[in-house]
Amino acid sequence: MSKIVAKTGNEAMAEAMRQINPDVVAAYPITPATEIVMIFAKYVADGLVDTNFVAVESEHSAMSACVGASAAGVRVMTGTSSQGLCLMYEILPIAAALRLPIVMCDVNRAISGPINIHCDHSDTMAARDFGWLQIFSENSQEAYDSLIQAIRIAEDPRVHLPTMVTTDGFIISHCLDKIEILDDKDVTAFIGQDRKANNRLLDLKNPTSVGLLDLQDYYFEHRVPVAQAMKDSKKVILEVADEFAKKFGRKYGLIEEYKLADAEVAIVALGSTCGTAKVVIDELRAKGVKAGMLKIRVFRPFPAEEIVKALSNVKALAVLDRSDTWSAQGGQVFTEIRSAFYEAAKKPKITNFIYGLGGREIDLPQLHTVFESLKNIDKQPVVQYLGVRE
Repeated sequence: MSKIVAKTGNEAMAEAMRQINPDVVAAYPITPATEIVMIFAKYVADGLVDTNFVAVESEHSAMSACVGASAAGVRVMTGTSSQGLCLMYEILPIAAALRLPIVMCDVNRAISGPINIHCDHSDTMAARDFGWLQIFSENSQEAYDSLIQAIRIAEDPRVHLPTMVTTDGFIISHCLDKIEILDDKDVTAFIGQDRKANNRLLDLKNPTSVGLLDLQDYYFEHRVPVAQAMKDSKKVILEVADEFAKKFGRKYGLIEEYKLADAEVAIVALGSTCGTAKVVIDELRAKGVKAGMLKIRVFRPFPAEEIVKALSNVKALAVLDRSDTWSAQGGQVFTEIRSAFYEAAKKPKITNFIYGLGGREIDLPQLHTVFESLKNIDKQPVVQYLGVRE
């Protein structure tokens, strides 16, 4: 039987990890993700899981240990944030290139400097091209559900790519929310016990070498399959989501449309901001404004076709980025969406708002300002910084 409980985002992710019961967890503490693995370490100490918990000296070592364990053919998880994720950057593309289905709990936090421990998406976005699937969560329930689904997705033979499920630091990670926790047996049955791994290091009948030098003779041929697996993962994500919905009643996709069917003005957002935006959209709808939102849940693989189809009838669009490329061309989500619309016959006029860096609050008045600006989008700068003091 499932049960309704109050849990923070970190507690929800730790609970999902307990139910998944991975073979190996290697991690190093960093705010605001520390609590996830700290809670899980208590599960290990209390004998509630039979996980081999590896306490390492850095995040670089944590991901290195995860790579070794996953290459050996076992189920592996970890968690980190911000500078910790940055310290893993050297190893993240190795995990993808070796097709290792490691699953990570990533709590979004600003990258230094200056030193900051609060939420923006700069850490995750900087890792967007490392071959990892990226799933963003609007709330604790979505984080819990997505983490369970991530195991199935990453381990599917058509994918075999590492996957990170993210929450917004402190906004979700440390705030209580009402969520439904599934029965342990139901989670075990859903994710399955068998990894269905390809040949791994400890398969004595089919020995392999991993991580060797790969020069111009074969490097290209070993990189292209990663791109194909990322492309194939879209179908798998939707298949797993459909099965999850049939079993547990909660439906997820690559994107979520909120009152977009007849929307004339809309925003695009990721993470916890989507919940706030829904309130503003409801207020605008009550005043007769045809406002809507597209929430991107899966950022890698990027759902370009789905986004173009969902937004093709919108007249004016504001893309909200909680990070900046520092390219003078806008945020990562904005540049991806403009690229997606390049060959579209019908497309909205698009502007970009970079907001919330370092945990700066995004509130209802600011979102009303965004929608108000769409009335005169032709007079708006292409890229704007929302809520920054002069």
